[in-house]
Formats: sequence, C-alpha cells, structure tokens
Amino acid sequence: MSQVIRRARTEDTENMLPLLRLLFSIEEDFTFDAKKQKHGLQLLMQLSSAAIFLMEKDGNIIGMVTGQITISTAEGGPALLIEDLVVVPEQRGKGIARSLLESVRHWASTKGASRMQLLADCNNKTALSFYESCGWNQTQLICLRKFHKE
Repeated sequence: MSQVIRRARTEDTENMLPLLRLLFSIEEDFTFDAKKQKHGLQLLMQLSSAAIFLMEKDGNIIGMVTGQITISTAEGGPALLIEDLVVVPEQRGKGIARSLLESVRHWASTKGASRMQLLADCNNKTALSFYESCGWNQTQLICLRKFHKE
C-alpha cells in the first residue's frame, strides 16, 4: 500500500470537497457549500503564502490540511494559521494528522513562521485531545467573527 504526503494540485479540488464536507459536519460554526469551498481551495492554491497538503493512499486522498502565512505583530514576523485538518474516519489513529501537521509546519518554517495557530471546535473533545497530545496549548483568547455584505 502506497502512502504519500504531497502538495495539492488544481485537479485535486473535487476530491478534497468530501473531506471538507466531513469536517464541516463536525464543526458547529460552518456549513458545507461545495461552490464556496471549491472557490476557497482554488484561491489557496494560487497563493504563495498558502499551502494545502494531502495524504494520498493508493491513489485516494484520505487526509488534508491547509495553512496560510500571516504576519503576527506579537511575533514580529510570519506565523502559520492552520485550517481544515481532516482525516477520513477509517484512517484515524494512524499518525496521518500528525504527519500532515508536520508537513505544513515544515513548509511554514521555510517561510519564516515562528508560531502555529489554529481554531478547533470547543465541543470536539477528540480533536482537542489530539492537539494536546501533539503539544498544542490552549490560549486565553476566544475567536470572534462578524459577517458583512456590501
């Protein structure tokens, strides 16, 4: 069985959508919309400050992570914002998510990022436990958001 982590390509977009549908079914704040998610993936793949890594097993995409470089005034330089870490249920617990995190971390370090950050659903105890086991720390910050239409 061949398993490899690689950067996403434009032709992978349709195959990433089921993973985002799965992820958004877990996260209470998001609703899956294939058109929006497809557009978002396409935008990410066009940016030199963003990356999508896929875990592929026997030609099937079984996991993904997206990352974007931001500028942190607290760090005085680049930081990595991780989004969309998801692995298909039947492949969980095999180190795939850890490998994906390491791949995006390594990529970000080549961009000068000194800190990684992510948002996790506060009710997803499995994910929170996983991040803690990977050495992530909860902060005193909370996420706020506001939509606007012009």
